[in-house]
Amino acid sequence: MKYLIVGLGNIGSEYENTRHNIGFMVLDAFAKASGAIFNSGRLASVAETKLRGRQLVLIKPTTFMNLSGKAVHYWMQQENIALENVLVIVDDLALPFGSIRMRGGGSEAGHNGLKNITEMLGTQKYARLRFGIGNDYPKGRQVDFVLGKWSDDEMSTIATRTEITNQAIQSFVLEGLQRAMNTFNNK
Repeated sequence: MKYLIVGLGNIGSEYENTRHNIGFMVLDAFAKASGAIFNSGRLASVAETKLRGRQLVLIKPTTFMNLSGKAVHYWMQQENIALENVLVIVDDLALPFGSIRMRGGGSEAGHNGLKNITEMLGTQKYARLRFGIGNDYPKGRQVDFVLGKWSDDEMSTIATRTEITNQAIQSFVLEGLQRAMNTFNNK
């Protein structure tokens, strides 16, 4: 059985360690813990790993956030991965910093990466692991906040929270979405 695990972010050094790139950061931590190494692939950096007999294809789209759906659609087709075996990791302004929430679909909440994935897949019914980045910004400064760098304190919290996200990804693969949601949405 194959799974596609997608971390959303933007490529380029100017976007490294920004709030919008938490999907890349979470997937990097998962790949490192799994011993997987990313290589350049079509529309994405790609790594593969196995988890108890299941094959995981990890991708970080290189299309920039607003065109993430192109990479997701391509790799689903390329690897023949069913929609119910796709998990997208994304930043979320509406969640408190460091909290995670898994869902089996729903609105894009203004997130352009999710909007493009929905457009390319023709459905909102794909699993998402939302990582809270908080919303501590002055009115009208949302873009600056989302594209802003993490503080040292935030980075240390992220290091501990990625252990939880790693467990949530494993639970999604091994136990299914519903069980993963029940276990990790309150952590």
